Amino acid sequence: MNRRQFTAMLATSAGTLAIAQPLAAENSLFAATAPFKMSVMLWTVFPQLSFEQRLEKVADAGYQAVELVDEYKGWADADYSRFSSKRKSLGITFDTIANVRHGVANPADRDAFLSELSVLITTAQKLECPGIIVLSGNRVQGLSHQQLHDSCVECLKRSADVAAKSGVTLLLENIDPEENPEYYLTSAAEGFQIVREVNHPHLRFLYDLYHEQIAEGNLIEKLEKNIEYLGLVHVADVPGRHAPGTGEINYQNIFRRLAELNYSRYVAMEFLSGQDAVGELRTAREFAIRSAQNQTGSHL
Repeated sequence: MNRRQFTAMLATSAGTLAIAQPLAAENSLFAATAPFKMSVMLWTVFPQLSFEQRLEKVADAGYQAVELVDEYKGWADADYSRFSSKRKSLGITFDTIANVRHGVANPADRDAFLSELSVLITTAQKLECPGIIVLSGNRVQGLSHQQLHDSCVECLKRSADVAAKSGVTLLLENIDPEENPEYYLTSAAEGFQIVREVNHPHLRFLYDLYHEQIAEGNLIEKLEKNIEYLGLVHVADVPGRHAPGTGEINYQNIFRRLAELNYSRYVAMEFLSGQDAVGELRTAREFAIRSAQNQTGSHL
């Protein structure tokens, strides 16, 4: 072998190595996981597709869990069976459902809330889903803030007892006052306090970081102080409810801190995507993994 041949061989080897390294890194990341589980709130993506196609897209983006609002409305028993088979074939879990229309803050709504919750628990069992999102509802004219707070505590004590009999956990969610000026529980700090007062293993707080950034901010400190009461995290950036890392919330620090605090429950993407929803979901998942593993570098 002469010098020219040897030089050409080195160049070829270097080129092959340069290609192989990013491919290996990509494959390693795809196989990697964060210490917490990741899900997608289905209302935000693929509304034009059938339910089964939407599950396929979520799986293609690398997720193994989906959260539902009312997509199951009107399903017959045959639908539950068919969609259950589909999600199992894709390795997907339904981790959380919603759609209890009455809230827990208004004492006059308590019986209606408990009745709706009982129906939704039956739905959760059909879906093999362990979590149900519940809301405070709006403020009530004539009732003080403390009265509404106490009503939340009392209603959730009774509700958690009901949920526990079926192995379901309730998740109390905060919503910012810009989205709903009449909503009672706009403060995540108060939400965590309510969960503390109820003190029931089948009640946890749904920390919606998008809503809390708009309402009060100071996201990580509340996370650190209340990690034991955290049951679910919802992710979207401000402004506009877009993908994490596109706005003002430092999601890199948040994902890393969740990992450091050994949070192992679900983090759900609830952002509005563009035309390439699969690509944006995949990028968000990879960003969360890199951040949780304390890796650096651009994710966009």
